[in-house]
Amino acid sequence: MPDYGHDLIFGSFITPVNAAPQQVVDLARASEAAGLDLATFQDHPYQPGFLDTWTLLSYVASQTERIHVSANVLNLPLRPPAVLARAAASLDLLSGGRLELGLGAGGFWDAIGAMGGRRLTPAQGVQALSEAIDIIRGIWDADNNSILRVDGTYYQVDGAKRGPAPAHDIGIWVGAYKPKMLRLTGGKADGWLPSLPYLKGGLDEIATSNAIIDEAAAQAGRDPSAVRRLLNIGGRFGPAGDGFLSGPPQQWVEQLAVLTLEYGFSGYILMGDDPAAIQIFGQEVAPALRELVAAERGTAQGIVPSVSIRDRRHPDIDYDSLPASLAGAAIEPGDPGYAAVRSTYLRGGSPGLVLRPRTVDEVADALAFARRQPVKLSIRSGGHGIGGRSTNRGGIVIDLAKLHQIEVLDKETRRIRVEPGARWSEVAAALAPHGWALSSGDYGGVGVGGLATSGGIGWLVREHGLTIDHLRAVDIVLADGSLTRASETENADLFWAVRGAGANFGIVTSFEFEADEVGDVGFGQLVLDASDTAGFLERWGAAVEAAPRDLTSFLIIGRPRPGQPVVAQVMAVVDSDDPDTIIDRIQPLADAGPLLDHAIQRVPYPAIMAAPPATHEAQGEPVTRSGLVGHITPEFAAAATDLIMSGESYFFQIRSVGGAVADVAPDATAYAHRSANFQVVAFGSSRTRLDRAWDALHHHLTGLYINFETDLRPERLTDAYPTGTLERLRALKLRYDPDNVFRDNFNVPPRDPGTPPPAG
Repeated sequence: MPDYGHDLIFGSFITPVNAAPQQVVDLARASEAAGLDLATFQDHPYQPGFLDTWTLLSYVASQTERIHVSANVLNLPLRPPAVLARAAASLDLLSGGRLELGLGAGGFWDAIGAMGGRRLTPAQGVQALSEAIDIIRGIWDADNNSILRVDGTYYQVDGAKRGPAPAHDIGIWVGAYKPKMLRLTGGKADGWLPSLPYLKGGLDEIATSNAIIDEAAAQAGRDPSAVRRLLNIGGRFGPAGDGFLSGPPQQWVEQLAVLTLEYGFSGYILMGDDPAAIQIFGQEVAPALRELVAAERGTAQGIVPSVSIRDRRHPDIDYDSLPASLAGAAIEPGDPGYAAVRSTYLRGGSPGLVLRPRTVDEVADALAFARRQPVKLSIRSGGHGIGGRSTNRGGIVIDLAKLHQIEVLDKETRRIRVEPGARWSEVAAALAPHGWALSSGDYGGVGVGGLATSGGIGWLVREHGLTIDHLRAVDIVLADGSLTRASETENADLFWAVRGAGANFGIVTSFEFEADEVGDVGFGQLVLDASDTAGFLERWGAAVEAAPRDLTSFLIIGRPRPGQPVVAQVMAVVDSDDPDTIIDRIQPLADAGPLLDHAIQRVPYPAIMAAPPATHEAQGEPVTRSGLVGHITPEFAAAATDLIMSGESYFFQIRSVGGAVADVAPDATAYAHRSANFQVVAFGSSRTRLDRAWDALHHHLTGLYINFETDLRPERLTDAYPTGTLERLRALKLRYDPDNVFRDNFNVPPRDPGTPPPAG
């Protein structure tokens, strides 16, 4: 007989009497205190002495912290499936993923006026339940952009919007006894939930029922182990007895072990309202049975994914070989959390698997697993990267969001340690109490990992340099899975490469930075008429270059509208808390064109890095072009004006660089274009048209900033890295990642050892 290999779960089956409502809740709390996994309740809406089960589930979920809740089982005629699906998802979200859905066809269709008051035969009830499951799963499939339509005999949904998705993969457990219901369970459900007293045929009936479920599952193309077998059981604890589940806890353990190892049950729910029995069941039977079953099995077992998940798996990914260390937090298509992790800020994705390691060892496990799969591998820290390279279609994403710690290592030297999944708004907030900051882009929702391995052009860049200029050491998992430390004194070549091309060499699991002393800053937001676009760009650029280093300014110009003036938004940060200094620095920027609106304020640095929580739900592919330029010359300003006026860029931005950035030698880091005073980026909707418009100004550029570039043409590589820098990177790539494992980025391919570097 089968053992389907699921982890064991234990629960209570509590009578929801309305004469003592608090006692019902107290029994659920007692179940949680006893270590049980599940508290379940009958659903008999025709019983005047019972509480409404759904209301009870909601209240119990709010009064407990860990235990899951479920009806045992919900009476479908009272619960229209589309309404039930949204209610279940909502309760699951509110409870932190603690709802399961026990479901039955019910025997009272006519008594409660469902289905127009007609009485359904058992076969018709099975069909109605089948249609209901389709609707419930369809509503939960929030990642599906199509309108839900189910044209059933008993339930019809025509044009329903999907969602919300639940917080976890809610199990649909069906209470079933007859062959047709058992076949439905095998074909569509996640669990079989009978009550032992109703299985009059004993073990023979259990074996027969399992066989029917297994056959139906196989016919539906499912692994029979996708259906968890749960059992409502009753009995008494006491002296050794001759009956089944009648005796001391150890006797229960031995008898239930047979049901697990020979008849496939992995969930046991104790019927009855005796708190003493609940305590014994949770604290004595459950742990002993887990230990016995684990010893008999001899191998680690786990949760078998539902059919809705298994059906969406990518054929080239060996999901069953995923290490146990990663399985619990992994997300795949069909999981409720998939919509929140599939895409990035600008790029729509559909990865076959998203791994979310929580430790450095798990990062190495994730990388080793990914290397064995013949699919694309992407690495993600925050998902905001303009290039969109931290997601893919059909591949694997290693998402570092759970590595997000920030700590102060040494107050004297302002040395801090930051993990890659932290967001820059969190870093700013953590450093502010010390009077410190790091220049780190212009938006706090960006993850640390992607920015801190490429450059980091932020609000304090002219005063304090690039983010990478404050990097003192990294811990990095290399392509072979080894953890290596790199700094100026340890693996110095690798440390050089990480600062400007780090995504090519490994997964950085921690960064050590030296922060700057930064207090309140001036933040100016100006709106100017830039209809004299070329002249405005020249005047703004000249004002920035003439300003002291404590000023950093960015500008944005959108797509011009017919008959409307060209409008520029100018932002500026002044690294000073003196109001007169702030006004003095910003005034020349305001003089670059007619001022339409402005706001200037003194704020803590974290205030301009604050970012509200947001999910990345992009669709399609981003189209951007990036470049570095020494000065806003008349020639460049004219070419930029042509690009803006072409309408091919809906977002054109220039960021000031220069200042402290140029204090670092060009060959000191892989970011080599230190002489540039400005960084330019254009966003477009058509790759071909934007290329044509951008290429017209390309000869004015002196380099490329990799984080804002989506162009995959080979010449972009030489734009980003001068010849000497590129050859050194390729040689290091050959040493550290000869198989080019880390290639879904701004990729530097390893140099063929038989190919000499080009002359010069």
